[in-house]
Amino acid sequence: MTVDRNTEYLISLFHELRKQPRETEWIEFKHNNGDPELIGEYLSALANSAALCGKVNAYMLWGVEDEEHTIVGTEFSPSRSKVGNEELENWLLRLLNPKINFRFYELTVDGLAVVLLEIGAAFRHPVQFKN
Repeated sequence: MTVDRNTEYLISLFHELRKQPRETEWIEFKHNNGDPELIGEYLSALANSAALCGKVNAYMLWGVEDEEHTIVGTEFSPSRSKVGNEELENWLLRLLNPKINFRFYELTVDGLAVVLLEIGAAFRHPVQFKN
């Protein structure tokens, strides 16, 4: 089950996550990398790490520079991304076992396009991507 989040909340969350001193086991920053295989691997790893760290969610942010966490914007758009003829989100969901909750949010922050991926923590079993 995913919860609809209002835009103000999501932008506030985006800024709070950027304030972390560095990437953690449950937060990952990217600029433009939209490789579906890599996203799938991160989804499973972050879901598992969130569970191990006692977090409800893990996050992946696109449009953030890795070192200083400066907002640089991104060209990655999950709503327009496909793997073959399949939408990215459906493709990822099909290849994750067990199924987990995750949701992409495409936002504009400081006039730049960014993406926030919220990933539910693994529950009962570790999450695998493509076995």
